[in-house]
Amino acid sequence: MIPKEKIKLCAENITKSVNIKKEGEFILIKGAIYSQELLEEIGLSVLRKGGVPHITSVSDYYEESMWQDDQIKVKTLQEPPLHYLEMIKKIDAYIVIEYPEDPLIRNKAPEEKLKAYQKSVAPIREILYGFKKEYAPGKKWCYAAWPSKKAADFYNINYDLFEKFIVDGMSIPSEELTNITKNLGKFFENAKKVYVKDSIGTDFWVSIENRAKFLDDGLLSEEQIALGDLGCNLPAGEVYFPPNEKQGEGKIFCPITVERYSNKILKNIELSFQDGKLLMDKVSADNDLDILIEAFKQSEKIDRENNVPELRTYNVCELGIGCNPLITKSIGYILTDEKINGSVHLAFGFNISFGGTSTSQMHWDFVTEPKANITVEYMDGTKKEIMENGKLIDE
Repeated sequence: MIPKEKIKLCAENITKSVNIKKEGEFILIKGAIYSQELLEEIGLSVLRKGGVPHITSVSDYYEESMWQDDQIKVKTLQEPPLHYLEMIKKIDAYIVIEYPEDPLIRNKAPEEKLKAYQKSVAPIREILYGFKKEYAPGKKWCYAAWPSKKAADFYNINYDLFEKFIVDGMSIPSEELTNITKNLGKFFENAKKVYVKDSIGTDFWVSIENRAKFLDDGLLSEEQIALGDLGCNLPAGEVYFPPNEKQGEGKIFCPITVERYSNKILKNIELSFQDGKLLMDKVSADNDLDILIEAFKQSEKIDRENNVPELRTYNVCELGIGCNPLITKSIGYILTDEKINGSVHLAFGFNISFGGTSTSQMHWDFVTEPKANITVEYMDGTKKEIMENGKLIDE
């Protein structure tokens, strides 16, 4: 059982992450029954800051029934909930605590229902992330992890370690994470290109020339908001960039990842890209490669239906370097994996919500082992190795 004082601390940090600045801000708080105590503590924290919380949660029974009940039709799940869309338009911030409690539920969901659900949430994402001009710049948001024994079993990790990654990783004082991210971020001043290699297959470069740098310490600063970044994931602890979407090439090797709608675990994925664009005919994985390919195709289909200004489903959209000192192991859970100290992640899809130019329903982060070698090329043509085998070279 997580001690009450830790729950309160996590709730306070989650509330801080959406930067409530004035009384009356409307904060939607969404999660599951297993995290109800946390949801309510977040609500109380919002009230203390003068905000107006609205809490909504469902059980795993509801989640599973939605997928498995034959009387619930695909066409029903495909319809965007209009009342919910109207509420999203009126909120100031959106807080989601990971659900369901048991990720295995979506493993067993019919594919056609998952696709219908993905289509129904597309209009919601347009509002939240400001994909369309009338919704820009979007809403403040936080997507936070929360541990459960069922999820620990799903990710094949000891529960105590899983809890440590999430709860303790989220409880690090913001001042400490601020110092860590600033120390890492200083190496990217006036950077032009970033080269990443490791011993198991990763070897790529991307351009971050004239692109914003974000120091993720779990606090949504006024500077971040001004740069167009309105949200964060918790636990925090990374330095990230929206790279130039049509530049960069090479390959990234990701030991383990999870497809976000089906929760299917994929292992040993290798992705090659050129001119910033993923080469789908060269993607490989030890299992369920068809799940990965179909996820990109389904996002592309929705992007085309939504008439995005330029198709960017397959383009690089994020380069991140993990630096949370309490997260040390890759398990496939992106909310902790992308913060692993000494790891690098590369994402494909949208980045318009944090200083990039791409709109898409796709955003998939692929994380390396925490043994990255990083070299930075600067605007003056010089190069500097800043990380070796996952360890920062701090001169």
